[in-house]
Amino acid sequence: MKRWIGVGLALLLGAAVVVAIVIGGGDDGPGGGGTALKTVRGVIGSEKKPFFDDPQVKAAFAKHGLQVEVDTAGSRQIATSVDLGKYDFAFPSSVPAAEKIKQDRHASQTFSPFYSPMAIATFQPIVDVLTKAGVVRDSGSGYQILDVRKYLDLVAKGTRWDTLPGNTAYQARKRVLLTTTDVRTSNSAAMYLAITSYVANGDDVVNSSSQTAKAAQTVSPLFLDQGYSESSSEAPFEDYLAMGVGKTPMVVVYEAQYASRLFAGDGSIRPDMRLIYPSPTVLSKHTLVPFNDAATQVGALLQDDPEFARLEAKYGFRTSDPKVFTAQADAAKAKLPASLVDVVEPPTYDHLERLIATIEQRYLAEGKPAS
Repeated sequence: MKRWIGVGLALLLGAAVVVAIVIGGGDDGPGGGGTALKTVRGVIGSEKKPFFDDPQVKAAFAKHGLQVEVDTAGSRQIATSVDLGKYDFAFPSSVPAAEKIKQDRHASQTFSPFYSPMAIATFQPIVDVLTKAGVVRDSGSGYQILDVRKYLDLVAKGTRWDTLPGNTAYQARKRVLLTTTDVRTSNSAAMYLAITSYVANGDDVVNSSSQTAKAAQTVSPLFLDQGYSESSSEAPFEDYLAMGVGKTPMVVVYEAQYASRLFAGDGSIRPDMRLIYPSPTVLSKHTLVPFNDAATQVGALLQDDPEFARLEAKYGFRTSDPKVFTAQADAAKAKLPASLVDVVEPPTYDHLERLIATIEQRYLAEGKPAS
């Protein structure tokens, strides 16, 4: 009898487990409760890939029933040549590219959850040399700046490092040039072009065909004379971190790339490394263009949710609430400016595109294929 009672209890318990699984739906999924996550696919600038790959970011999306998967491309490529029909959203690193996508895709809105000033990753000996040359100076607000006009004068003269007066720290024969990505494919180089064309245009945003032609003539050597350039912003920054001053004495970066390494405290930012800011600079506003309701939810979460704001700051991005970034910097004891003063706007998409096309023509004339 006891045996039959035991069998009966086992059957009842088994049935209860089955009922619990059916009612609860299981608890295997990342979203909890067994609810299937909705997959949302996007194409993004490469500098945002570490953010989207972060397990905390994935978990935060899962709380809202979303699984976000991303591919990377240069921001200009996203706006011009990527097949966006395969994606639910595009997330380039600038407003001009996002506006082009919005118009082409007839999107109704955009989200700009975070931004990053353009900056220059360099080394203390380089800062010392350029300070003696009058190109770098203190901002008066706790950070150092590179005077773009004086830098353009050096480039126009074909100045080489070993000819700079008083230079005993960096006796390289190569020309004084900032390293950038390929301006034909990458947003970070396009933002550098926005800065330098502004200065070349008499401290004004380029807004006509005649201004485009004149400014392009001045700034083309900044890109053409570098030699081979990478197509995405991660590669030259990784060279800077790994190979040091000999390979990459100065590289144009998003501030977020440098700040995220400082915040991580992983030792990749060594004691002799420095972050300085061009004067003027521009803000690279990372702007998401959604193509459907699920992607709109992704954009809204990134822009409005405090949990995502904290995660964005972890990766060095500045959000609409400056206190979030400042708290992250303070916690890491990172000396980064709370704000920047000398900030200008980039040209509209059409004028920026004309500048790039003019430089591209000179690339082709010199037989340089796209990277």
